[in-house]
Amino acid sequence: MTVSLTLQNVSAHYGPTRVLDDLSLHVGEGELVSLLGASGCGKTTTLRLVAGFLQPSSGTIRLGDRDLTRLPAHARNIGLVFQTYALFPHLTVLDNVAFGLKQRGVATAKRRAQALEMLERVGLAQFAERYPANLSGGQRQRVALARALVIEPPLLMFDEPLSNLDAKLRVDMRVEIRRLQRANGTTALYVTHDQEEAFSISDRVAIMNAGRIEQLDSPEVLYSRPANAFVADFVGFENMIPMRAIAEAGDGVRAEMAGGATLDLYRSDFTVPARDFIFAARPEGLTVAREGKGIPARISLRTYLGRAYQYRCHTPAGEIVANGPLVDPMEPGTDVVLIPNPAQCCLLKAESA
Repeated sequence: MTVSLTLQNVSAHYGPTRVLDDLSLHVGEGELVSLLGASGCGKTTTLRLVAGFLQPSSGTIRLGDRDLTRLPAHARNIGLVFQTYALFPHLTVLDNVAFGLKQRGVATAKRRAQALEMLERVGLAQFAERYPANLSGGQRQRVALARALVIEPPLLMFDEPLSNLDAKLRVDMRVEIRRLQRANGTTALYVTHDQEEAFSISDRVAIMNAGRIEQLDSPEVLYSRPANAFVADFVGFENMIPMRAIAEAGDGVRAEMAGGATLDLYRSDFTVPARDFIFAARPEGLTVAREGKGIPARISLRTYLGRAYQYRCHTPAGEIVANGPLVDPMEPGTDVVLIPNPAQCCLLKAESA
């Protein structure tokens, strides 16, 4: 049975320290939502509250029509996949996968058949009689995933499940997790600090900060339309330039930045949110050119990235990081113009606006 997960006005404390601050979150039926943020933002606490390992100070947690708020962890019927795999070293792979079924009283023959079928689905049937110590890290994580899925939980939760794996294996495993989650239609909550991982695997992502959700949206919206400066910085808008709209400029607005430099922003590309705003740009959102209309700058440092050169530039508004093409490398000390690429830029309300 596919169900939704709802946290309503949940707060949590560790002693006198508030870790979650009136957090509300809804994960739809069959949806995978990731909690993304730096260490200490509250994402793992949220998962532990849903799992029943911690109790909230206030608020409610519901899974479908069941109120989980005060239920003990063992009564919640949630599948968990941990960073450390948490496999039993003295049990075979097959018995590890079958463990949850055994706890639920499933007969021996049936649970072994179900466990073997799940091992087939994760590509590990040939390792059924091995022990965890004889498996690679990726294989152990597949066993942990099979163990969580075999009990057919209404909710599947992941706590940094790929952080112990090497880069290539992380990519392979996140594809596998997404494939199996979609095939089962299981509602899932996924905790990670890795933006690429969260964006590649999720229907929606909640970016967390200091116990609150700053923005909950699809990866595409988060990447292109962050709600505020915190989210913009988190998703890679390295350049944050305070500006003020000072005049109409044809079919756009002329904006002024510190030092008196101006930039014309066309309405076809940008919506100016207020008189005072922040122009946010990724390095690839500003092209370093020898001439053109943009932000005047002087190169202070050039770095080779493989796909482009990256330049640190002095401007009237401070240091800006921007990219330039490989075909025209420029030396430090060169006067240039930083030309916006609207697809990699956005305008945000200033904090005081």
